[in-house]
Amino acid sequence: MFFLHIGRFMHKGMVFYGILNGDMVSVAEGFAEGRLIPGKLVYSLDQLKVLAPCCPTKAVCVGLNYHDHAAELGLGVPDEPVLFIKPSTSIIGPGEDIIYPEFVSRVDYEAELAVVIGKTCRNVKVAGAGHYIMGYTCSNDVTARDLQKKDGQWTRSKSFDTFLPIGPYIVNGLDPFDLSIVLRLNGEVRQSSSTRGLIFSVPELVSFISGIMTLCPGDIILTGTPAGVGPVKAGDRIEVEIEGIGVLNNGVSC
Repeated sequence: MFFLHIGRFMHKGMVFYGILNGDMVSVAEGFAEGRLIPGKLVYSLDQLKVLAPCCPTKAVCVGLNYHDHAAELGLGVPDEPVLFIKPSTSIIGPGEDIIYPEFVSRVDYEAELAVVIGKTCRNVKVAGAGHYIMGYTCSNDVTARDLQKKDGQWTRSKSFDTFLPIGPYIVNGLDPFDLSIVLRLNGEVRQSSSTRGLIFSVPELVSFISGIMTLCPGDIILTGTPAGVGPVKAGDRIEVEIEGIGVLNNGVSC
């Protein structure tokens, strides 16, 4: 099956969406019905800077959505998705550094599959949810764990600038129901699971969330993290790898 790889790129100050084909990138001329229209201008990948693959108005995140993560925390399975939002200003792309806030004592990684919305989405049924999805990408729901525990709600702990790496590309055509998801910290595997362990599936999440708020083209849904979350420190390097998508690589700095 052919999978379309979509990205955002920069060339000499010009930012554009493109379609990746091997080591070549076709500059897109625009969107139609949530799909890119390829143009005639082509660059080699080594000429370009790879950016975060979309510019969402919001990132809607789901807490406690893997059976293995719930088990490691000793918590029951929720009756419905637990939601929170990360601001667009928290987004960074591949190769950019996560900045460790000066007054935070613990920052954690959380590898997640991200769903990228392709068309305006409101009150969508589960069966029709796939028609509104542009594709999928890797994400890291970086969290100031000490502030999360202190505040009792999650907004501050999740919302720092640089706390949402996404990328490297949006992949269209993937089946999201059984993809391996791995996080490596300095080359050592810390999370290893599969999206088959999701409590609420991707179509269920799109339907549930679109019944609460309108999802706009480019918005992302973070589907939750599997077992194995843990802390990082300045100087660390984090890799999130999801089957069929690729590797999202980010450092950590002060």
